[in-house]
Amino acid sequence: MPHPLRRKRPAVLAAALALGTAIGFVDFAAATAAPAATAAAMAKPVELSESTRLADRRFVVTGDRFYEVGAADATYPATGWHVRGEMGGFWSAPIKLLDGLWFAADGQWLTATTFTSGQGYARMDLAGPDGLKVRRVDVAPDGGRAGLVGLTFSGGPKRVTLTVNAHSELMAAYPWGWTTPDQTTFNLPDTANFDGRNVLFRETGRPPVPGAAAHDYAAVVGSSLTPDAHRLGAGMRGPQEPAVVCPASDPTPARCDDGPYGKGTGGELTYTIDLPRTGRTVWFAVAGSDAGVRPAYDELNRALRDPDAALARKMASRAAVAARSRVDLPGDPLLARSVEWSKQNLADSVQASRDLKVFASREGKQYPPPAGTVAEARWIGAGWPDYPWLFATDGEYTAFAAVAAGQFDAVKNHLRALRDISDLVNARSGKIVHEVTPDGQVYFGANGDPGNTDESAKFASTVALVWRWTGDNAFRDEMYDLSVRSMRHVTGLDADGDGWPEGLGNVERPGMGQEKLDVAVYTVRGLADLAELAASRGDTATARWANTEAANRKQRFEQAWWAGGDATATGAAVTGAAASSAKSYADSLTDPGNAKVFQRHWIGLTPMEAALPTGPLASADHAVIALGQRERDCYNGEFGLYHTGTGPTSAPTGNPGPSCDTVVSSVPAERSTFSLNTAVAAVAEGNYGRLGPQRFYTTGNARIQLDRSVWELPGAMPEIAPSPDFTANIDQSFLTRSSVLQAWGAYGILWPVVHQYLGVDPDLGQGRLSVVPQLPPGQNRIAGSNIVVGSGSVDVTATSKDKTVRVDADARVSCRLTVGAVLPAGAGVAGVKLDGHRAAYRVVRTARGTQVVVDTGAGRHSLVVDLR
Repeated sequence: MPHPLRRKRPAVLAAALALGTAIGFVDFAAATAAPAATAAAMAKPVELSESTRLADRRFVVTGDRFYEVGAADATYPATGWHVRGEMGGFWSAPIKLLDGLWFAADGQWLTATTFTSGQGYARMDLAGPDGLKVRRVDVAPDGGRAGLVGLTFSGGPKRVTLTVNAHSELMAAYPWGWTTPDQTTFNLPDTANFDGRNVLFRETGRPPVPGAAAHDYAAVVGSSLTPDAHRLGAGMRGPQEPAVVCPASDPTPARCDDGPYGKGTGGELTYTIDLPRTGRTVWFAVAGSDAGVRPAYDELNRALRDPDAALARKMASRAAVAARSRVDLPGDPLLARSVEWSKQNLADSVQASRDLKVFASREGKQYPPPAGTVAEARWIGAGWPDYPWLFATDGEYTAFAAVAAGQFDAVKNHLRALRDISDLVNARSGKIVHEVTPDGQVYFGANGDPGNTDESAKFASTVALVWRWTGDNAFRDEMYDLSVRSMRHVTGLDADGDGWPEGLGNVERPGMGQEKLDVAVYTVRGLADLAELAASRGDTATARWANTEAANRKQRFEQAWWAGGDATATGAAVTGAAASSAKSYADSLTDPGNAKVFQRHWIGLTPMEAALPTGPLASADHAVIALGQRERDCYNGEFGLYHTGTGPTSAPTGNPGPSCDTVVSSVPAERSTFSLNTAVAAVAEGNYGRLGPQRFYTTGNARIQLDRSVWELPGAMPEIAPSPDFTANIDQSFLTRSSVLQAWGAYGILWPVVHQYLGVDPDLGQGRLSVVPQLPPGQNRIAGSNIVVGSGSVDVTATSKDKTVRVDADARVSCRLTVGAVLPAGAGVAGVKLDGHRAAYRVVRTARGTQVVVDTGAGRHSLVVDLR
């Protein structure tokens, strides 16, 4: 989905973190219950540090009910574009609390000289006066609506005057800056009061908008310490005073401190801090509520009760995340590191909100009464700072990464949220909503909206994915009714009766035909997946219907969609010498006559990316041609796949790059590399065993996350990579950037490694587990451990030496296990042994290549394949 056109414990622990020393202390209760891998992961936190251009870098610290967005130098620039300048600061869904929080020591505002990304926290080295050393740790404990900031002072004994500034911006997540109503009307002025220890901010009243409810928003800033003095006033932005306020439209200053919709106010607290020789850590909290003052104070008190323990719990939870799906890739250490940080990115993205008043805004054009209330929703947030809410498309792609990481509950809850909101706003039509803010506003995806059809088609497939990886029949049954209704809805969107549903897909660009390629692809897969769900439940009528519908479309797919010959902008086929020029599938079909429209969009890879139960959809012959074509420079930049490739076009802007075909498209190229597009390319290559070309794409996504010459936030994969048509985020205004952290790119890291390299392929709903690794070219060892499947896990190691391939698998889950290996191209089988004994084996031809497999039971097994 393109931007910005998308709709879519002991105190010593905290001190050690703040000072950057090695951590040897753990939550012993958690460690005792955890496997050895967890204890090992907890022993030494993994961190990434940056000390250049900190003022130009965004950082994000998240909990499931609280998050913070600022700049890595410890300032808080006006950020984001949904509500211009207001998407940063401190948030607790469904409201924003503060624009920022600033600290001064002895009159000098503390700014960072080094920023460090930890797993579950952020740390900053702050420059203090007269050699004073201060380290700051920010953490958002899960389960609460408060964030913690710990300051560790060293260099004592001495006395320090500490000043804290906070500037509020109590504001709902919706409306946005351009909607009807907008935040100019909806946002009300904040007030500030001092209660003797803390600053309390409130926004109360009823916006002057028909249908708007009265509200009572509250935010509290404070510490367990009692301040010596306080001040209240309009500013209180630390070093960002006087504030530069961005206008509502361009041009804007290079850097702003507030947006045009801001109606916040400020508060200041001053403390005397006595520092012993060993130093001292003091903690502050920001807490909030959209239900009045009392809950906000409860959250503050809970956060400050034992901040060290809260930090330790957060670290332990992230160590548990790290302990699952651990990989060892000696031939590609960058990719292995990306697996580790991508698991953390996914955990960072889990969000929750309560009492969502669900209504359809028709793309921000209306503000009707709610259709009802959803008591609680949990989801995988799409991206920060502008997309932290619920998207169907993002979650359905991200689900593949999440199951590979063992984060099953996040996907289950995401699907539940989609079900509850979709059924409410769409009156159980089967249509899945596209985009939902945490207050319940459905921006796009109501029954009257023209899409996105692919999201409804992908719902059943995502349910099937979770069912296969978990074997959870209860979850399958919980989601089954909507899985059936969603596919009935999709197949009913077929005005011309050709089997290809109409409606928008993932490419939100003009000039496409009524029927989109990705919608068609995911419809075929969704029907095939629904057929398996239905059969497993004994619903033979639905299974028969879905199987018939899938088979019919699959049989006609290549003829209907392959545009291997040239196509004009209107879709008329070109024959003769140029007949094989396009070497791709059509992006869409247009009426009359289902003429093929070829525009070089990234969705041209979805026929290879989408895997049915029997294998990827695209025929092997066409897949090889299309994948080879998409690997060329007209489709790719330094970091991966463009949104829309270059080539001949009738668009007024002309062709900005090389041409790989002679088709004259009607749309311009868009040389922006989205991490999702690159992920789709990586998965498509892997589905056909092309791990050599695949490495270009996995490396691209890994680099934008881990290459210090590229990253904005160390360890975070962004929405869009630096590209010819998209300036690197760090070189853009804070108002116009893409997401600094976007969940969907992890699809192109975790799924290729766990599912395609290591070959872990559960079908636990049917009681089966397949482990058939494929060694990438030039690599002779790959390994993964504690890969969660069902209620257990599997370890796998694949090695190659001389003319022998060995696979060691340990399946600690009840299953019928198949162990095998993908053979090197051109190799034959001289002999097969399982656990030291000659074994009966099967040779299976698949899209990945020729596989040798042996059926056995759960437990530890060694397969040795001698080649000839």
